[in-house]
Amino acid sequence: MVTAGALHAGSRVLLPIRRTFSTPWSHVRSHLHSTKPSSAPLPPPPRPPPSSHAASTRFTAAPTRRSGSIGSGVVTWYLGSIEARPLLTKSITAAAIYTVADLTSQMITLPPEESLDLIRTLRMASYGMLFSGPSLHYWFNFISKVVPKRDVVSTFKKMFLGQAVYGPIINCIFFSYNAGLQGETIPEIIARLKRDIIPTIKNGLIYWPLCDFITFKFIPVHLQVYTGLGESLLP
Repeated sequence: MVTAGALHAGSRVLLPIRRTFSTPWSHVRSHLHSTKPSSAPLPPPPRPPPSSHAASTRFTAAPTRRSGSIGSGVVTWYLGSIEARPLLTKSITAAAIYTVADLTSQMITLPPEESLDLIRTLRMASYGMLFSGPSLHYWFNFISKVVPKRDVVSTFKKMFLGQAVYGPIINCIFFSYNAGLQGETIPEIIARLKRDIIPTIKNGLIYWPLCDFITFKFIPVHLQVYTGLGESLLP
C-alpha cells in the first residue's frame, strides 16, 4: 500500500518534493541569530603600570615601619628600665639632660672666639647624677604618699609644698655644690646664697607653678621626675 499523495510513474513510486519558500523575515532572524553575543565572559582589560607614587610608597613603607618599631622598642626598653631600676635610670637621665642643657647654654651665650667650658659641663652632669635625679625621685614618691589624691585641691597642695619646701632646698644645694667645686670658701658660698637664692625663687614663681600643676595633675608618679628636672635647671 502506497502512502497517500505519492505519484505513480511506471513501476516506480514518486514522492512529492517539498519546497521551502524563504520570506524576508527569515533573513532577519538568521542575521539576528548570527550576531547574538556569546555568553562567554570578556577578557579583563590590561592592568595599568604602577605610578611613581605607588612605587615610592612601596619602597619607603618598609623603612618607615622599621624605624617606627625601633622607636617604640627604645621607649618600651626605657620604661622597663624605669620600672626595674628607677633610681639609677632617673639619675643617668638627669645627668644626660644637664649635660645637653649646659652645652646648649654655652653655645648660645659664649662669643664665637671662646671655647666651651667642659669642666663646667662635667660639674652640671655630676650634679644631675648625684643630686637632682635622686632627690626628684624620692621627693615625688614622698609627696604622692603624703597627698595621694589627684584632684584640684590636692594638686594645689603639692604645688605649694614643691615651691615652699623642695624648691628652696634644692636651689641651695645647687649653688653650694657648684661654688664648692669652683673653689669658693664657706663664707663666699653663704654670700652667694644670700645674693642669688631669693631672686632665683622669685623667677621660678613666674612659670613653675603651672608646670607643677600639669605634673601633679596629669603625669604618673614614676614619670614626674622628668618635668621636675626643668625646675632644677632654672639656676
